[in-house]
Amino acid sequence: MNAVTPPQQISSMVRAERQAQVVSALRLHLPDHALLWQREDTVPYECDGLTAYRERPMVVALPENEAQVSAVLSACYALDVPVVARGAGTGLSGGALPHKMGVTLSLAKFNRIQRIDPVSRTAVVQSGVRNLAISDAAAPHGLYYAPDPSSQIACTIGGNVAENSGGVHCLKYGLTVHNVLKVRGFTMTGEPITFGSDALDAPGYDLMSVLVGSEGMLAVITEVTVKLVPKPQLARCIMASFDDIRKAGDAVAQVIAAGIIPAGLEMMDKPMTAAVEDFVHAGYDLDAEAILLCESDGTPEEVAEEIGRMTAVLEAAGASAITVSKDEAERLRFWSGRKNAFPASGRISPDYMCMDSTIPRKRLADILFAIAEMEKKYQLRCANVFHAGDGNLHPLILFDANDPDQLHRCELFGADILETSVAMGGTVTGEHGVGIEKLNSMCVQFTAAENAHMLSVKSAFDTKGLLNPGKVIPTLQRCAEYGKMLVRGGAIAHPELERF
Repeated sequence: MNAVTPPQQISSMVRAERQAQVVSALRLHLPDHALLWQREDTVPYECDGLTAYRERPMVVALPENEAQVSAVLSACYALDVPVVARGAGTGLSGGALPHKMGVTLSLAKFNRIQRIDPVSRTAVVQSGVRNLAISDAAAPHGLYYAPDPSSQIACTIGGNVAENSGGVHCLKYGLTVHNVLKVRGFTMTGEPITFGSDALDAPGYDLMSVLVGSEGMLAVITEVTVKLVPKPQLARCIMASFDDIRKAGDAVAQVIAAGIIPAGLEMMDKPMTAAVEDFVHAGYDLDAEAILLCESDGTPEEVAEEIGRMTAVLEAAGASAITVSKDEAERLRFWSGRKNAFPASGRISPDYMCMDSTIPRKRLADILFAIAEMEKKYQLRCANVFHAGDGNLHPLILFDANDPDQLHRCELFGADILETSVAMGGTVTGEHGVGIEKLNSMCVQFTAAENAHMLSVKSAFDTKGLLNPGKVIPTLQRCAEYGKMLVRGGAIAHPELERF
């Protein structure tokens, strides 16, 4: 190396030297097949479901047991190597985006269901177990795991804990945090740690609620004890059509105001219903400006009474058509469209960016009208699907990532949605996490002091800041720069992706 060596070449040489050092250290603890560092082996790990941003990891570790997880973390801690834990890679906010000078720690091989206890109604599972696999295993006992994200066929319970995932039935049954009893894992130093207990309460501070939703910044999860609930005797779903967005949004608030907590209460706008109907033929009303899916479950008597009450509320709210599922096959067909909203959007656009914010239920129509104006402003289409019952929005901005200008406008559009949600009394995330996608918008929602407090919590668990660095909590410098951009006019979500 001499004075005329190009900076890029120097950077590559530094990376290669560091990579060799890390691989050598990890080879002491992992078999060769559990350690990847060649380009063709690591490219599949370069992003999660937020495919607009990619970074190839320096090394990928695939431990097969807890002793190997502990050893990998201890080795990385000693070498000051960042670690990004990864489940199935279905996250939508860049939470599993690799660190270019770090180790991606895949928990894919932690895929065993340790035990199902039908008496205590719990399941003990490794973190790489798929969400839906838990319900499949519990089904013979008449039980299931309630949180059901749309990606439940693929997403893992460890990822669900990291993001505090929800789903279409979480209005009644709660998010991940409400359905987890105990979590086991390791700190960045490789020390084993347990949060929660097998009982309904645990002594000391409720640190499990701190861990759930912490996006891999505090510990690496290896085992989770979840609650199971009895499968209802009956479930029926109402599909209600509305000829006006305002009426549909107000209907959601009126259902909750009537004291009804449906098993599910979802909303889709006209562009989304058109996309999913063409994909799965769920029987949606393509003339409606919006449709609501309202589900009731329980005993036949409970369901009949609740369906009757919800129907009355929806009619009074101005529903133009109401259809109640006649049998289980029709109920599942109604839900098939909602569950396939994301793949259906992928059929009509090269790329989409799924946003995730939360607003008060009474502002549902307001945010839809605001998004319609943003479509004109940024010259991009947006299809909307909501966990309407709890005000969790999932606007899908349609764009082509191969066009840098479209990607830039998509970022602006997404930041506008997030920050408009905050202005309406909401938050920048509901269940997808912050990751890298919403770092700048965190500057809008939280003060510098509040962000500093969050960083101090992370420091208590991870003193060197090596677990998933550069995610979730923005730095003071980033917020200052973003504030200058806002003053100059126009939010910019990622003017240039900050490398950690």
